Formats: sequence, structure tokens, C-alpha cells
Amino acid sequence: MDLHRAPYARQAGQDWLLSCADSPAEIRALWDADELGAIHSGGHWMVAETSLTYAMDTLKRITPDRRGPVLSDVTQGIAWWLLPPALGDELDDVRTITIRPRGWVLRCPPVLYPVRGRVWIERPDGTGRLTDPVLLGAALGPGGGPRLPAEAFG
Repeated sequence: MDLHRAPYARQAGQDWLLSCADSPAEIRALWDADELGAIHSGGHWMVAETSLTYAMDTLKRITPDRRGPVLSDVTQGIAWWLLPPALGDELDDVRTITIRPRGWVLRCPPVLYPVRGRVWIERPDGTGRLTDPVLLGAALGPGGGPRLPAEAFG
């Protein structure tokens, strides 16, 4: 990535994340106080939760241009993938993740810096790109299950 464009991409990602909140001004105020902002799933994205270890391994299997945002809590060892809001049953057989229901609150730090142990390991880029659940399921596999050929990952 062009180092001169990186700050603009991070700001665009933060603007996008704020656009997903019910009250962007409230979220901004929380971030200014070094607090996490609560953003509900369902309207703009769904949330798949997994261990940070599985998430880090999975990041190696999905090329950067095919990844959506991934938030982690390094103190708890948890990661959350943001998936399309029209998520169906594509991930039902993947035992290593939990799909959070619509309306579930994801407590997010700003895109620009970590807060209280939470950091974006794959930042929102401002385009609204989310991880394809089929690709995520294949990368995680049902309990470490089948592997797709390398061409499937871009």
C-alpha cells in the first residue's frame, strides 16, 4: 500500500464504520474518551466470532483483497469477522465460529487506534467490503475440514 495514502484509507474506514452506527456522534464522543462504541449487527453487517488464533491462521488463507474487516480483542483472545447482512446458512457447519444474531452489539474501537485491548487486525477500508461467508467457511473449514484449491482464494 502507498504509505502516503494509508492515513486516508484508515480515515475512510473510520467514516464507513461511523456510518454503520445508530448515533455516529455518540460513538465519536466515546472514542474521544478512549471508550468503545457500540454498533449493532444486522443493518450493515453480521458478526462471526472465533478465537484470535483461528482468525490469525485464517487471515493467511484469504488474500488481502478478499478480506473484510476483522476486529480482535487481544486480552480475551477473540476475533470478529464482519460479514454481509444477508448472511444465510453458509457457515452453519463451521464449528470454530459463532454467528451472532441481528441486533447483537459489537463494541468497537476507532479504526485509527486500539482501545482497551481491541484493535482492527483487518481495518475497514471505507468501501464497505465485507468477507464472503463462503470464502471464510472454506478457510476455517468445518472443524478444520476441507481445503479449497489455492485458486479459490484469489
